[in-house]
Amino acid sequence: MFNRAIIIVMDSVGIGEMPDADKYGDRGSDTLGNISRKRGGLKMPVMGELGLGNIHKIEGVPPVENPTGLYARMEEASNGKDTTIGHWEMAGIITEKPFPTYPNGFPPEIMEAFEKAIGRKTLGNKTASGTVILDELGEEHMKTGSPIVYTSADSVFQVACHEEVIPVPELYRICEIARGILVGEHQVSRIIARPFLGTPGNFKRTTNRHDFSVSPPEKTLLNYMEDAGLDVIGVGKIKDIFNGSGVPQSHKMQGNMDGLKITHRLITEESRGLIFTNLVDFDMLFGHRNDVNGYARALEEMDTFLPEIMNAMKKDDILFITADHGCDPTTASTDHSREYVPLLVYSPCFKKGADLGLRRTFADIAGTIDEIFSLKKIKNGTSFLAQIKEII
Repeated sequence: MFNRAIIIVMDSVGIGEMPDADKYGDRGSDTLGNISRKRGGLKMPVMGELGLGNIHKIEGVPPVENPTGLYARMEEASNGKDTTIGHWEMAGIITEKPFPTYPNGFPPEIMEAFEKAIGRKTLGNKTASGTVILDELGEEHMKTGSPIVYTSADSVFQVACHEEVIPVPELYRICEIARGILVGEHQVSRIIARPFLGTPGNFKRTTNRHDFSVSPPEKTLLNYMEDAGLDVIGVGKIKDIFNGSGVPQSHKMQGNMDGLKITHRLITEESRGLIFTNLVDFDMLFGHRNDVNGYARALEEMDTFLPEIMNAMKKDDILFITADHGCDPTTASTDHSREYVPLLVYSPCFKKGADLGLRRTFADIAGTIDEIFSLKKIKNGTSFLAQIKEII
């Protein structure tokens, strides 16, 4: 029925608070809904026709009577609101125990071991916005050569260094050392290299970011597809998120639009299996910086480009558009938010659209792709291939 699946993850594009949002301090979060209200409406006619406005109230994106795609709201079954956990769940793993977080900075035993191993003192060691901490400590870093260490409400150990003070390869080596230290009870989800350039007052993070993740605790959909001889192609930080496991082919990107163009090119090429794309700008550039207008523009730019993706697809291609968590730029928080995520499914062979309702786990994507390719490996998630067959 289908020869290839394409997953595009709009990183952080949540669609309303989950019932347990209070537990995470995220009551009132609604990334898409709040942006649309704050902006006075969003122009997203393509996703609107697929059924986006049928999932949730989004100003400027009204419900449509005859959607062209399948649409649903998905609930995260895992405990957390992290990029890694969200993507792992899409690939079939439900995480019961969340990764540790450090709202008061990392303990002395971690920092002392880290500084000894890298032969340098560090600056920061606190929860901070990635841009604010550069303004605060960037100049001192340039004078001392001490890496800036910071975290957030998420399970991350971030290391920021000016590329002309500590070259990118050395920053990556420093992060690999941190990955070796943060194990056991301190095993954070990701060590993130955050290189930057510029002068005091004008620092700017570069695109040489690199995530050092932990490997999934068991095989994912990606591993099973690779084992079956299918292509698994990552675009953006997919390879980093899975620590390379099950992602034999990977393409780096320079922002959302570049990622979409790479995805488009890959669709025009011959392959059989999975193309898995993460569009990180929504989260990194706009959600974490509470940039409502920038976030809105990025959403509208993606929507404008989507016809290129859809027109390039063959009749035996199927596209899943979704998100991994929320990051509402209209709230006081600059961190991820515990939200439902949208799911839009499209194929040129669809004769009509349909409502897939509330999906109780992101793993329903893995379950569906598992059934499409007759793998019979995914234990979590409920396939909706039967509903797809009804509209073909």
